[in-house]
Amino acid sequence: MIPRYSRPEMVAIWEPQTRFRIWFEIEAHATDKLAELGVVPKEAAATIWAKARDAVFDVARIDEIERVTKHDVIAFLTHLAEIVGPEARFVHQGMTSSDILDTTLSVQLARATDILIADVDALLAAIKRRAFEHKFTPTIGRSHGIHAEPVTFGLKLAQAYAEFSRCRERLVAARSEIATCAISGAVGTFANIDPQVEAHVAEKMGLAVEPVSTQVIPRDRHAMYFATLGVVASCVERLATEIRHLQRTEVYEAEEFFSPGQKGSSAMPHKRNPVLTENLTGLSRLVRGMVTPALENVALWHERDISHSSVERMIGPDATVTLDFALARLTGVVDKLLVYPQNMRKNLDRLGGLHNSQRVLLALTQAGASREESYSLVQRNAMRTWEHGEDFLTNLKADKDVTAKLSAAELAAMFDEGYHFKHVDTIFARVFGEA
Repeated sequence: MIPRYSRPEMVAIWEPQTRFRIWFEIEAHATDKLAELGVVPKEAAATIWAKARDAVFDVARIDEIERVTKHDVIAFLTHLAEIVGPEARFVHQGMTSSDILDTTLSVQLARATDILIADVDALLAAIKRRAFEHKFTPTIGRSHGIHAEPVTFGLKLAQAYAEFSRCRERLVAARSEIATCAISGAVGTFANIDPQVEAHVAEKMGLAVEPVSTQVIPRDRHAMYFATLGVVASCVERLATEIRHLQRTEVYEAEEFFSPGQKGSSAMPHKRNPVLTENLTGLSRLVRGMVTPALENVALWHERDISHSSVERMIGPDATVTLDFALARLTGVVDKLLVYPQNMRKNLDRLGGLHNSQRVLLALTQAGASREESYSLVQRNAMRTWEHGEDFLTNLKADKDVTAKLSAAELAAMFDEGYHFKHVDTIFARVFGEA
């Protein structure tokens, strides 16, 4: 997590002061319930809130204590006692460190996901606007990187919209799964703390109760969470890669916005490079790289170990901060994307109408030729067009075997571009709704 690829709102979730504030709230809410149950004095619970509710925790002091204790939660509790006074002895009654650490991580990941969902919403809005702008802008579709049949640029963006709509649904599901609270004490048996405390803390922190924790919240939840972030990152890369290909000089159908004063190369002043989408490709790799460690965290020893801890201290902030930045950057790319319909038209016409080959093939089968014969007739004219730069329709009209089945007028009708776009409205209705 470095400033270059970070945004303040997401970074703030992972700052030490935020973490210690969440720790305090969990401890204070737990003490409230313990007071209600008669385990600790009500006056003590009130004092804890009164003295520390608005406190700014001394991060340097906590670090100083931890250098001696070698234990972060004990260091925090020691510092809290310095703020609260004698009543601090009633904090952390019957609780274990994982109750604080795991519940806090749940809060942080839930808050981070709220930002990511908002990021996706902004991206969806940008994609939708550009999709309708180019709903019927014709361009060539490609398979294996080779010209196939016509599509519209709007359809390309509609596909991205549908993909990120699924990403949003996955993030909502991931948030629900990760947002659980465990206040169950050592090895998760509630031996020294009432389950009502857990339920109270969960309600106050906006979490669900973890049905059974083995001192830690089960890490399959976290594995699924980070896997979801990896899928979203892959979708970011897919759209970024499409834009990178479209910006290649030989294609040049779309291009990242190139701002006044921007420089593309230190050596070649003419360069306008797809640096933002290349950057997004790299960031996506980083986020995906954090999925495997999360998967490996699922298998802990017995009721707990801390082999997962070092991993999560890094991938929690790094994955969410990086993906937040990537989604925001991609939104900006889409919003300002330069689209060149004239180049799309030039590329569409580049192969002399070969993109209509399937329609001719089908027409020949409808006219009585076998599929094998039809394919052979179309392919031999297509290869001649491909190899000699000729016009496909002209070649077909000159082929007596073809014209024996289809008249010149019937062949010409096979080259109506609108044929390929007759269901664009249907697809858009499926993706964006009937309205």
